Amino acid sequence: MSRIGKLPIKIPGGVKVEIQGQEIKVQGPKGKLARELNPKVTIEKDGDTLHLKRSDDSKATRALHGLSRALVANMVTGVSTGFKRELIVTGVGYKVEEKGKKLVLHLGYSHPIDFPLPEGIAAKVDRQKEIRIILEGYDKEVLGLTAARIRAFRPPEPYKGKGIRYSDEEIIRKAGKAAAK
Repeated sequence: MSRIGKLPIKIPGGVKVEIQGQEIKVQGPKGKLARELNPKVTIEKDGDTLHLKRSDDSKATRALHGLSRALVANMVTGVSTGFKRELIVTGVGYKVEEKGKKLVLHLGYSHPIDFPLPEGIAAKVDRQKEIRIILEGYDKEVLGLTAARIRAFRPPEPYKGKGIRYSDEEIIRKAGKAAAK
């Protein structure tokens, strides 16, 4: 058995799960998600838990078993509590503003970047010591893609550490030019 795939998924209160063949629909207080599972993996609802089972023991099916369980667990967690991703903007003159459903980023280019937020993603800008962009959403896949697209506008550089980085990302700094003697 797959170590991840065999774990049951607990359905919290306020979350409704609907299974129709290979499609699973999850609805909760934060939103609703649907996903089509691979035919080699079946899903069963037993009271307030979900169990995933695989059809055979081939290597590809074992991998799909764990992947499918993780995807369904992320759906259940997302619609019940949601996910959060934090980005830190470092650089002199770099600014980030939130205007409705879009972010306006001033990152040292000749023009500001207008970034419209996808459906289901909310952004908050916190300006304490450094500029922090806090992204929240119920779909982990869309949240990660949105954070990666924002980071791609100005990835962190290794000499001064300027750019946009994840809050848990460690930038390995390089030494600059050695001073001439």
